[in-house]
Amino acid sequence: MGHDDAVQANITKGVDVNRKLSQRTALVTGAGQGIGREIALKLASEGANLLANDLDESNLNATVALINEAGGNAAAVLGDVTADGMAETLVDAALSNFAGLHIIVNNAGYIWNSAIHNHSDEQWDAMLDIHAKAPFRILRAAGRYFRDQVPAERARGENLCRKVVNISSVSGVLGAATQASYAAGKMAIVGLTNALAQEWGRWNITVNAVAFGPIDTRLIQEYEDTPKRIEIKGRQHRVA
Repeated sequence: MGHDDAVQANITKGVDVNRKLSQRTALVTGAGQGIGREIALKLASEGANLLANDLDESNLNATVALINEAGGNAAAVLGDVTADGMAETLVDAALSNFAGLHIIVNNAGYIWNSAIHNHSDEQWDAMLDIHAKAPFRILRAAGRYFRDQVPAERARGENLCRKVVNISSVSGVLGAATQASYAAGKMAIVGLTNALAQEWGRWNITVNAVAFGPIDTRLIQEYEDTPKRIEIKGRQHRVA
């Protein structure tokens, strides 16, 4: 059985209300491939409605198709999480497609490395924008919804537990040579996580960060001549 077949089997297995995340909606950014896709597929396999976001339309559509063709329920929002208004677009899409929002995974990101003496202001801003500012904006937009929704749920006798997972990195915790701006952004998300864990605990929302080490994705894959690249805002970035 291939990977995609196994994924579909897991999503289809036990399609009933007894799955752990049945009637819950999850937002995953950077869901087109790699860690983000695996997170999206796992959440869908547990019964969650999935709102997937990515910059790459073909990869994003492939993730959504994998879920829907297996009997899950997924929708796509194409776009750059650092763009003005995207945070509100994502939250609105969750509400309009699935009438709720219960899980947020801030996963979208990329690397742009160089020695500190070559680090540009553009480079610094780009890394802080994607790894700290974009998650901040998404959580701020979600917080405006939670502020009204949680009291209304409690008035009905409901006390739902919601989850936020912010993707950090060992570079954010320990630092890494040539990754000054990336490490700063990944540490910033840890600080944001700690602050919201204290602020949102009263709403029964758990907020955690996961600081990954090397994971077998395109970021660490070997290459022969030139590394693979991705285009972000018209600029080509190495992914290895």
